[in-house]
Amino acid sequence: MSKTKTAGTKPPKQKGLKIPYERRKALYGYGFIALWAIGSIYFFIIPLIKSLIYSLYETKVAEGGLQLTKFGLHNYVDAFRHDQNYSKALVSMLQHTALTTPLILIFSIFIAVILNQKFKGRTFARAVFFLPVIIATGPVISIINGNMSTGGYAGGSEQFSTMFETNLVDQLLNYLGIMNISDSLSEIINTLTTDIFNLVWNSGIQILLFLSALQNIPFSAKEAAQMEGATAWEYFWKITIPYISPMILASLVYTIVDSFVDPSNEVMEIVLRKSSQEWQHGYSAAMAWAYFAIIGIVLAIVVAIVNKFVYYEVD
Repeated sequence: MSKTKTAGTKPPKQKGLKIPYERRKALYGYGFIALWAIGSIYFFIIPLIKSLIYSLYETKVAEGGLQLTKFGLHNYVDAFRHDQNYSKALVSMLQHTALTTPLILIFSIFIAVILNQKFKGRTFARAVFFLPVIIATGPVISIINGNMSTGGYAGGSEQFSTMFETNLVDQLLNYLGIMNISDSLSEIINTLTTDIFNLVWNSGIQILLFLSALQNIPFSAKEAAQMEGATAWEYFWKITIPYISPMILASLVYTIVDSFVDPSNEVMEIVLRKSSQEWQHGYSAAMAWAYFAIIGIVLAIVVAIVNKFVYYEVD
């Protein structure tokens, strides 16, 4: 018997380059971040380099752009030696940050521990404490502060902003007849109400970070503590704090940076005023870079100290 061979059909050849699957995934990633990279270079890196160059020059507005006159480090020297407002604002900002940062962290841990418990309305309570993070941007915060003075927002913003004024506490105390008993008592009440409002307003991100850290504590750690007869107080200091200590460091860095870059602080107001109103772009850039260096030094010192007390779990 003769065997007949059947000629098989060959698969069609694929045109183009054959790119491995892993390589294709990498190209997808590069394509995804390409717009971000271009935007970062154009809107962040280039202006950052220009501001550093401006800080070494005296700038004047001329036809066709800025006229640059080489000034060396005189802008930096003038900022610290001749500008008393800038030095005072720096000291005031450092004192304010040193006082408010521990309060924000303690308050955030306290609220996160409460929100981590099981109770009715827990989701609503979490949303309430995270609400300032959502509304503290753009036109919303302007309406709350009563700064929308144009268009149809003017009347509504003034009425809406009264809901958030701490003067409502003063009005209530005046109505009860206990506000003007003594000046010292009135000052203490005003300070407490203002600090409480700012404390809650600036703790949203920190509460969220601590809440996520608390939910990552293994249940076995709690069972072991209960078997050893540990009290809730001992569990908090020996289990909870060590496990969330990395988030304490992260929240500490975030709180310090958030305090320093707040547009309402005195240093930022001086820097923006020198740039936008007085047209001293070189001098403003020098103050901004000096401020940036101070922030970096403060963060380096704080991280170096706090990092010694951070517990990192090793698998």
